[in-house]
Amino acid sequence: MIELAESRSAHNYHPLPVVIASAEGAWVTDVEGRRYLDCLAGYSSLNFGHGNPVILAAAHAQLDRVTLTSRAFFNDRFGAFAAGLAELCGKDMILPMNTGAEAVETAIKVARKWGHDVKGITDPNIVVMEDNFHGRTTTIVSFSTDPDAHDGFGPYTPGFRIVKYGSAEAIADAIDENTVAVLLEPIQGEAGVLVPPDGYLRQVRELCTERGVLMIADEIQSGLGRTGDTFACDHENVVPDMYVLGKALGGGVVPVSAVAADAGVLGVIKPGQHGSTFGGNPLACAVGETVVNLLKTGEYQARARELESVLFEGLRALPGVTAVRGRGLWAGVDVDPSLATGRQVCERLMARGVLAKDTHGSTIRLAPPLVVEAHEIEWALAQLEEVLSGSELRAAEGRP
Repeated sequence: MIELAESRSAHNYHPLPVVIASAEGAWVTDVEGRRYLDCLAGYSSLNFGHGNPVILAAAHAQLDRVTLTSRAFFNDRFGAFAAGLAELCGKDMILPMNTGAEAVETAIKVARKWGHDVKGITDPNIVVMEDNFHGRTTTIVSFSTDPDAHDGFGPYTPGFRIVKYGSAEAIADAIDENTVAVLLEPIQGEAGVLVPPDGYLRQVRELCTERGVLMIADEIQSGLGRTGDTFACDHENVVPDMYVLGKALGGGVVPVSAVAADAGVLGVIKPGQHGSTFGGNPLACAVGETVVNLLKTGEYQARARELESVLFEGLRALPGVTAVRGRGLWAGVDVDPSLATGRQVCERLMARGVLAKDTHGSTIRLAPPLVVEAHEIEWALAQLEEVLSGSELRAAEGRP
């Protein structure tokens, strides 16, 4: 199966050599019957677990009724989904799409249109952060500082100013009379789960308000319960002008994304100026509304908060770990590079029944579904301790 996939598909990913056939809760099973604890959760797409019964029931029920109408017509699921998500975000309205990258593209277009229509700016720019990850479309990679994502894909889309992440002063220096927005991740996931300094988000919020520019928070990975609050911005009591959402919004069943903002911002979009055939389809709305209702209970946010100490205290006690960052059930773990690369650690973890993902050299990311149990986290940490103890890594390299 791996050979077939590798021979007949583009090599835009480098997967671990495991072929998953079924999944439930926090666990997946491969084609040979081996079980693994999923500590990636589809980059937060599976916050509510594999095969969440409430989400699946909503999807099954909708599959029997209608799955797609296009936005050329109304459907009976769209209004409730839009209202529920807008309420969850504390905003007037939403604009739905499918993937996270589409949502980011939507936010960029809305911000530029807002700049043209509201501020009278003819050549708008947007301030973005170093080490960002917002997707891989042509426009988005134009302001990526990751060589793999950026290099070789020019010519690049203009209109972006890249500044140091975590520095409000750098943002202040970059904003000028043509700036329409500041786009950032409240926690940078792909960069290694980088948490900005305390107070940074509040400073950005105050700065955007003072300068009359939009604060856009990309909460695609950090939002919807992952960090212990509904949004990572909530940890500093910050409300951006626009939320960018995706991944977990689809419940691990269908791709669902959206931007949420007040009418003074999203109201600049008129018929024909933006859209998607599948955006806001009935199946996506049924799943998305169910996800919103699950989040309204606060259960999943509470689980992330309660299990945070289990994850982080355990990680910080491990040998060979040089740094641990993150919040809730989301951790970036730096491993001593003299021990192994992140890829090597993930390969050895896979052999022990734990699936994780490496990034940037010797860093691994851990983000189990929020339905994971404390004893399962402790078991995964025990496997990581065995890997980092050195004996397995030495054996893998043929060393005594």
